[in-house]
Amino acid sequence: MPTSITTAADLSAEQLAACQPIEQYFLGHARDDAAHMRQAFLPTAHIESIKEGTFTSWPLDFYCERFKGQAAADEASRQRRIDWVEVTGTAACARVTLVHGATTFVDYFVLLQTAEGWKIANKAFHGQPT
Repeated sequence: MPTSITTAADLSAEQLAACQPIEQYFLGHARDDAAHMRQAFLPTAHIESIKEGTFTSWPLDFYCERFKGQAAADEASRQRRIDWVEVTGTAACARVTLVHGATTFVDYFVLLQTAEGWKIANKAFHGQPT
């Protein structure tokens, strides 16, 4: 059963470790910085969704092209939270909610523990008007 997160104190040490790449992901969004995304994801990761009825699957390099190093004008009002994380051995999954202006995104991450630490293996997301 996934653990619902209220505070970091609610997490086990293994859950905290699995959340590290998600924190890098949050920094990547906050700073509009692809370097944080590259640190968070495995190089083979794909970012996938259904947009206007069409399946999209972006390799990490294509996804990182979206980040230009300039934080959004409304960055101070944006919200990001880890809703839950579940860890089993070297695999984990997590749900994250991001409120970015007029859109709320729900991201689902598959994470793997590698020799370099936890990494996001893949992301699936859905965006809808806030």
